[in-house]
Amino acid sequence: MNKVILTGDRPTGKLHIGHYVGSLRRRVELQDSGEYDRIFIMIADAQALTDNADNPEKIRQNVIEVALDYLAAGLDPKKVNIFIQSAVPELTELAFYYMNLVSVARVQRNPTVKTEIEMRGFAGESIPTGFFCYPISQAADITLFHGTTVPAGEDQKPMIELTNEIVRRFNSIYGPVLNECQILLPQNQACMRLPGTDGKAKMSKSLGNCIYLSDSAKELKKKVNSMYTDPEHLTIEQPGHLEGNTVFTYLDAFCTDDDFARFLPDYPNLQALKDHYTRGGLGDGTCKKFLFNVLNDRLEPMRQRRAEYEQNIQGVYDILAAGTAAAREIAQQTIAEVRHAMRIDYFEDKELIAEQAKRYKGE
Repeated sequence: MNKVILTGDRPTGKLHIGHYVGSLRRRVELQDSGEYDRIFIMIADAQALTDNADNPEKIRQNVIEVALDYLAAGLDPKKVNIFIQSAVPELTELAFYYMNLVSVARVQRNPTVKTEIEMRGFAGESIPTGFFCYPISQAADITLFHGTTVPAGEDQKPMIELTNEIVRRFNSIYGPVLNECQILLPQNQACMRLPGTDGKAKMSKSLGNCIYLSDSAKELKKKVNSMYTDPEHLTIEQPGHLEGNTVFTYLDAFCTDDDFARFLPDYPNLQALKDHYTRGGLGDGTCKKFLFNVLNDRLEPMRQRRAEYEQNIQGVYDILAAGTAAAREIAQQTIAEVRHAMRIDYFEDKELIAEQAKRYKGE
């Protein structure tokens, strides 16, 4: 079986460093590994419309923002297919078929759906049907391209479980057409779900607690300086606490021993910094300054690449068009296999037509 990656993001705003450590950084590593036959990166505009139906211009404008962030982060269109979800209608068709294989009760049990509904303030009958069914749409996204691997954060585990349930049910009814997939989680525990700069459980555009990949050095410094640390660490002499301390969570996700040699040579590694902080005598300002230098070091190359692509927006759309055309070609092949297995490929089934012609002629 070919090894195929399928992953993507909703274009509801620019991408932030939570996206980067949760999946985007890994995608860049995987494209350069040579381990995968195909890599599909989807800009999920149709899915974004499920809870932004009254603001399509928001999605329209942010498609290019996400594309720029992808390219700035290092995704290479020669190695990956970056495509736009709504331009592949086979995805909608496949999701429609899958809806007959999943009960309402099963979707309601999905913990990620419950969390997302609460975050968006939906209540009872106000939940858009499209949003409620987006785990089924995600299953179509993955299986249409025969995805075997989905780089994603831990919150996407329930989605992968449902996808594989759908695959097993489809194959048991119609035949072995689809393949199951597995999630590829971040290797670093701190990257599983990066908290917001305010210490909230999740970095979220709607909560205004994000550091964006496209933030300037000035914006980055302001956000790092305002980050939530240890509310009990009132003076430098006092012992500090690491749990819930956003600065150290970010350092866990980003810094390496080489960063200490470059930006904070008084310490050999992060553990030594943590030890000093917890026994007292180390101020939050020193830690924040170090974090700023680490993050700025990661983001500066992205800013430079983004600035170059911003000077050729037509070229970025050309990349999206080419990636979408390649994705559409695979999608059409898969949907043909699905229709054949479901016995709804009426016009292609010459045997069916001949058989019925003979029957109605009384032969």
